Amino acid sequence: MASKLTPKLITCLILLSCFLILFYSSYPPFIPQPPSSKNPILPPAKCNLFEGSWVLDPTRKPMYDSTCPFHRNAWNCIKNQRDNMARINSWKWMPRGCDLNRVDPVGFLNSMRNKNIGFVGDSLNENFLVSLLCVLRVGDPGAKKWKRKGAWRGAYFPKFNVTVAYHRAVLLARYEWQTKQPGFSGQDGVKGIYRVDVDIPANDWANISDFYDVLVFNTGHWWGPDKFPEETPLVFFRDGQPIHPSLELMDGLKVVVKNMVAHIEKAFPKKVLKFWRLQSPRHFHGGDWYQNGSCLFDEPLEESELDLWFDPANNGTNREARRVNEVIGDVLKGTSIRPLDLSRLSEWRADAHPAVWLGKKDAVAVWGQDCMHWCLPGVPDTWLDILAQLITYNLTSI
Repeated sequence: MASKLTPKLITCLILLSCFLILFYSSYPPFIPQPPSSKNPILPPAKCNLFEGSWVLDPTRKPMYDSTCPFHRNAWNCIKNQRDNMARINSWKWMPRGCDLNRVDPVGFLNSMRNKNIGFVGDSLNENFLVSLLCVLRVGDPGAKKWKRKGAWRGAYFPKFNVTVAYHRAVLLARYEWQTKQPGFSGQDGVKGIYRVDVDIPANDWANISDFYDVLVFNTGHWWGPDKFPEETPLVFFRDGQPIHPSLELMDGLKVVVKNMVAHIEKAFPKKVLKFWRLQSPRHFHGGDWYQNGSCLFDEPLEESELDLWFDPANNGTNREARRVNEVIGDVLKGTSIRPLDLSRLSEWRADAHPAVWLGKKDAVAVWGQDCMHWCLPGVPDTWLDILAQLITYNLTSI
C-alpha cells in the first residue's frame, strides 16, 4: 500500500524547493568556456590533414600566375611553358575525415596582423615561401620585397604590417669549407672538408628569436653523398673539437637535428608557433639528378606505386625522404615543435616538378632535370592551405 505524504512533510518540501530556487537564481547560468589559450586548439580528432587522396577538380584554378613579382624563374612553370600546367593545378587534396579550405589571402593576413612568419632551411622551404608570398600578394597588392635580419628573401605586406621571409640554412647548423688539416684520419684522396659545428646554428638564423611569431624549419636534401662526396666530406665538430669516432651522414643528421631542436626550444619564446616541415619527396626516374634522372609525367602516381618509389627497403633513387623523416620525427617527439608532415601527400605528385622547363636554355645540360623542386603555382599551394589552417587553429597560442 502506497504511503501518504503528511502535511508537515509537504510543507518542508515546499520550503526546500523555494530555498534552492532562490540560491541558484543568484548565480549566472553555466556556459562552457573555450579552451585556455595555453592549450593550442587542434583540428577535430577524426581530421587528418596529411592523409587522404588527390581528386581531379576541373573548376580549380590557381590564385596567382606567372606575373607574381616574388617568383623564382626556375619554378615559374607557366612562364616557362611547362606542359600540362592546367591539369597540374586541377588536382585537389581531399584529407581523410575533414575538408581542407583554400587559404583566404585577406582573411589570413588579417588574422596575422602585426605578426611575422619565417622559413628556415633549404631551397624547398624557399619553394614553400614563394607560394605563400604569391598567394598573400592577392590580399595586399602593395607587398614589397624585404631582405633584412639575415633573411635570404621575403616580403612586407603594409596593409597588415606582416613580414614573411626565408633564411637559407641548408644544414641548419653552421658549416664552412676548410682545406685539408692535420689530425683527421682517413684523408687519402680528400681535398678538404666541410666542418659542421653540430651545436651552433648557422649565422643566417642565429639572431631571429625575437622577430617571428610563426616559424617553419626544415633540412634534409643536402644530407647525401651527391652534395658531400668522399673527397669533400662533412666532418662533425662539437664544442670546437672533431667528434670521434667520426659520424656517418645519417648519424650526423640526427646529432645536428637534436642540437638545433634543443636550441630552438631554449632560444625561442614559448608563444612562437613552431613547425618542422618533413621531407618534400623527389621524383627522379631512371637515375638521380646527375645520372639523367627524369620526371616527365602527366599524372600523379598510383597509391600502389608509392612504396615502390619511396620505401627505403626497395633501395630506390628517392629512398632518402622517408629515412630522413624517421630521424627527424624521433627527435621532435615530446617537443613544442609540430611536425608538418607534407611528405605523403606530395609523394603522389610526380607530375608537378619543373623537369626540363627551367627557364634557361642550358639548365638541363648543366644541372639535369629538376625533379626535386615544385612548379608554382602547384603542390606547395596545397602545403600552404594546410599550414594556414593549422596556424588558424593555433592562433590563440601565439
